[in-house]
Parts: sequence; structure tokens; C-alpha cells
Amino acid sequence: MIIDAHQHFWQYDPKRHEWIDDSMQLIQRDFLPYDLQKVYEVEGIEGCVAVQVDQTEAETEYLLELAKLYDFIKGVVGWIDLRADDIQERLDHFSQYKKLAGFRHIVQGEQDVNFLLRKDFMRGISELLPYHYTYDILVFPHQLGATLEFVRNHPEQPFVIDHLAKPYIKDGFYDGWALLMRAIARNENVYCKLSGMVTEAHWENWTYKDLVRYMDLIFEVFGPDRIMYGSDWPVCLVAADYPIVKGIVEQYLGKLSPDEQAKVWGGNAKRFYNLED
Repeated sequence: MIIDAHQHFWQYDPKRHEWIDDSMQLIQRDFLPYDLQKVYEVEGIEGCVAVQVDQTEAETEYLLELAKLYDFIKGVVGWIDLRADDIQERLDHFSQYKKLAGFRHIVQGEQDVNFLLRKDFMRGISELLPYHYTYDILVFPHQLGATLEFVRNHPEQPFVIDHLAKPYIKDGFYDGWALLMRAIARNENVYCKLSGMVTEAHWENWTYKDLVRYMDLIFEVFGPDRIMYGSDWPVCLVAADYPIVKGIVEQYLGKLSPDEQAKVWGGNAKRFYNLED
């Protein structure tokens, strides 16, 4: 079973989705489940995890409604205000939804480099474990120092790093990112998504070779038991269509055993997000 562990749906709104600027005109439109379902039928993808893009509970509810309507949406990573005083009440509310797997905050957009270490945010994270919720870490490389301290402070909480922590592939920067990712990976509660690479490379001129050393490092430090495939559709479309994104992973995984490939393609996502068949 192939599970796409990272993709998005939205009804495009220029104000709400202002991060989709004019350089990304290709995705300045609606992207809904029936659009992706067509792609999955061709590419042999059996399920996905829908990940938030708006920092509102309304979007979380919307994604959960889509998951009711479309069986191929196996799980949802939503958003709640983890800093809120009523965080436990909000978690109680969302615990009724079987397909809600976990939460994410768009930390990459926070100016405070130590946002993850704020006391109110750390307190909110500590409330997730009793509900068996995961947490997706979305950061830039300059936020990895705080990320390391953050995951060390929550050794039992399941974490996954989105998009390899967005290394600066276009500029060829590697050493600082690699050093911190190596340290973070020593925490066995942390996974990593093999996703979002093409959009961190040069959109028009990237090559497979540009991506290899970043994938090499991820497989060296996380190993095939803690890596999961994600397309980052439709964001990926600004740099590559779905078959190309999937093809990058297929080419790289060719060196792994069939059992290891199966883990990356879907087994790890099912286990991490506790997805039902």
C-alpha cells in the first residue's frame, strides 16, 4: 500500500492564502479531493494524509468532513491553538473524530526563532500524548537548533519533520542543516517526511542529482523505519508534477530492499499516524 503522507486541499482565497504569491500562480486555484483522486488512480496511490494550511479550527473541521466523504483520505493533520488556556477542552472536542491523526503549526512563519520553546506552546504539546496525537514540525533550517531542544523536552511525543526541514537546496547549503538533522534524528520519537524537495531546489532547473545528498543524509540518520513518502501536492506543482515527484522517490528507493521500500511508501505512515485500512 502506498500512502501519500503529506498533501493539501484548499478552496483558494487570495487573502487567506496570501502565502501563495504571484510566483506560484499555477496553484492560485481550488485543489479538492476529486482532483487528487484522479492522480492517485493513475499513480497507484491508495491513501493520503491531508495536512492543514490554514491556522484555523474551521479548516480542521473542513478537512475532517472531506475525510468522511472520501475514503482515500486516511488521516488528517489539523490545527488548534496549542497555546490556548482551554487546550484540553479543544482536544476533548476533536477526540470524537477517528481520522484526526495529529496537529501542526506553521512554525516556519513565526519570527521568533525559539517559538517552539515558548512555555505556552510546550505546555500545549505536553497535552497531546494522552490523546495519541502526533505533531508535524514545519520549520526552516535556521529553526533547527530550537527544534532539537524541543524534541528532547518531549521524548515520548511522536514527531515528524516535514519536508526534510526545508534545506536550502537551491543555494547548495548543506553542512549546518546536516549537523542539526543528525542530532535531531538521535531522538527515536522523531520521524522525517521525504517530501517538499523540488520546491526547495531551483524550480525550473533542478536535477535529481541536486537532491541526492540530502536524501542520503536523511536515510543515514533516520533509517528506513522512520521515513515516510509525501508528495506535498499541490504545492509541488510549481516545480514538478505528481509523477515526477513520485519518480524521484522511486529512483532513490531502488537501492533498498522490498521490505524497506514498503515501510517508506506506506508502512511507516500507517504506524506513525495510526491509520486504519
